[in-house]
Amino acid sequence: MREPITEFTTVIPFWKPRLTPVELDEASEEQLDAMKVTPSDTGVGAYVLVLAHDPKTLKERTPLFNGIMYSHGGLSRKETELGAVAASLVNRCIYCAAVHSSRYNQLAKDETVIESIFDGSEDAGLDPRQKAIFNFATKLSKCPSEASKADMKQLVDAGLGMDEIFDLVLTASLFGWANRLMHVLGDPIPQDP
Repeated sequence: MREPITEFTTVIPFWKPRLTPVELDEASEEQLDAMKVTPSDTGVGAYVLVLAHDPKTLKERTPLFNGIMYSHGGLSRKETELGAVAASLVNRCIYCAAVHSSRYNQLAKDETVIESIFDGSEDAGLDPRQKAIFNFATKLSKCPSEASKADMKQLVDAGLGMDEIFDLVLTASLFGWANRLMHVLGDPIPQDP
């Protein structure tokens, strides 16, 4: 058996569930209905098949996830991904950090920001706006009650509007929950060569 990945990477690992996923050909009508909408509309993977054990929750979870991560207006898609990366790093969710750092790199068409973040660079090569987004999502993920007016001011001074700040709060909050769910339900393991 391959050991779980323990270091952050932009290479998306395989997510190995600890629970037996629902078999599509044996799924109930309620489970099938809950799986009609998938995260990022990419198909039904092992994670969704595990979540389908609770179809009522899955049916609420997926539109919420998609609405926060893929809605129009507010933060740009790239910046939303940066917020998800910050939260996933704090929560040590290797799988989510890989998925969202990879998406960030694709959208930014640049790998240097994520590389420097993963290397632990203090400045991480972030411009003031990126730094404000990353720092705020990190702070919210570590201890939400410590986010202050000064943190909000840093976001506003970096050019973020209230709709963008609200999106960032939603993203960090979503991943506070999603990362922990991923940890409990499965492990990131290397893809087959």
